Amino acid sequence: MVIAFSSVAPVLPVQDFSAAVTRYEQLGFKVNVFEGGDYAFVSRGNVYLHLARVDRVESNESLVAVYLYVSDAQALHREWSDAGVDGRLVAPEQTDYALVEGAYVDPEGNLLRFGSPTPQTSR
Repeated sequence: MVIAFSSVAPVLPVQDFSAAVTRYEQLGFKVNVFEGGDYAFVSRGNVYLHLARVDRVESNESLVAVYLYVSDAQALHREWSDAGVDGRLVAPEQTDYALVEGAYVDPEGNLLRFGSPTPQTSR
């Protein structure tokens, strides 16, 4: 019997839970806070993340990274820039492997890399 996997939801540790909920809402994610207020499910399209409150986060030592495949990395960068959320947003750049990639690092050190296929040019 082969077991099929249907989705994944990385868990992002956050110390300031309410700020994280607000931030991910501003990034366009739908947020559902779990009863008790220390855990949330966030989603956007077919992308699912979880936010979990922890007592201590070392943002400069975080090893949490998530890669988001999106339809237009440049447009997402503009949207997230306009949202004005705390954290560090890195503008998308063309890669050698046919993707345009950017990144967002939230204040707690969680890295969201995002990329889209290189736009085809007519010849």
